[in-house]
Amino acid sequence: MTRTTISSGAIADIEAVMRVMDAAFDPVYGEAWNRGQVLGILSLSDVWLILATPEGEELPEGFALARRTLDEAELLLLAVRPEARSRGIGRALVEAIADQARERGAIRLMLEMRDGNPALALYSSARFTQIGRRRDYYRGRDHVLHDAITLARSLAADPHLVA
Repeated sequence: MTRTTISSGAIADIEAVMRVMDAAFDPVYGEAWNRGQVLGILSLSDVWLILATPEGEELPEGFALARRTLDEAELLLLAVRPEARSRGIGRALVEAIADQARERGAIRLMLEMRDGNPALALYSSARFTQIGRRRDYYRGRDHVLHDAITLARSLAADPHLVA
């Protein structure tokens, strides 16, 4: 199995981020952000980007984008190229964002996603729980309405890991 390095990203990585974004998000749902949205959010304080790059490769196979507001962090985007899925990259990105959010003073990590998104299995296995639902919140390019679900994970130390 190829090792993956998680590293900090920056505005200079926009081309690599957009390459992953374009491959990872199904255009039917309209969930991918455009270049301007990514650049805009990266210019804000308390926003950070991480990249997942396989050992020996130059381009990342995944990324995550998050922000902290007061004592909460929000996972804004997480994407892994389809051909790189099921290799632990998504999980590594989630755990890295959680660790970095905790280091930045967050006590909870939140995210919102379309109900039915296959990534729900990843988030459930990473100790996220559903805390809310917005009916008919997302409208895909096919004009079908989808609920949004809000998930949260405590960033308190896991008592099972504390000696």
